[in-house]
Amino acid sequence: EAPVIIKAWRQLRIKPDVLLVDGNGIAHPRKMGLASYLGVLLDQPTIGCAKSPFFPYQAPGRERGGKVPYYNQNGEQVGLCLRTRGGVKPVFVSPGHKMDIQTAGEIVLNLAKFRLPEPLRIAHQKAQGIFKH
Repeated sequence: EAPVIIKAWRQLRIKPDVLLVDGNGIAHPRKMGLASYLGVLLDQPTIGCAKSPFFPYQAPGRERGGKVPYYNQNGEQVGLCLRTRGGVKPVFVSPGHKMDIQTAGEIVLNLAKFRLPEPLRIAHQKAQGIFKH
């Protein structure tokens, strides 16, 4: 995935302030998920927003904005388990590069109308349309 994303990034005339990635940042067994990897290669701030956890987690409150720390296998906080919409499954937010945990969570929550933040939700919908035909 990384080579395609890097190529697309380099073709952008206007770069976003943050690259939001459908995957993990430091919430990864090797602390180097796709968001971290891309952030280092591009030297850009990145956030990982995963739909599935790598590690056991405690569920946040059921209301939008509910969040709890998300820990790796060594007990280090590597992100947040964040409820972006009331009553739906949480997402797992972790900083990738040049980003802290709290800011990553705030950005994802501010971009989310549904479970996934809008940039990822729209990209997912577009990709589904491309691969259906």
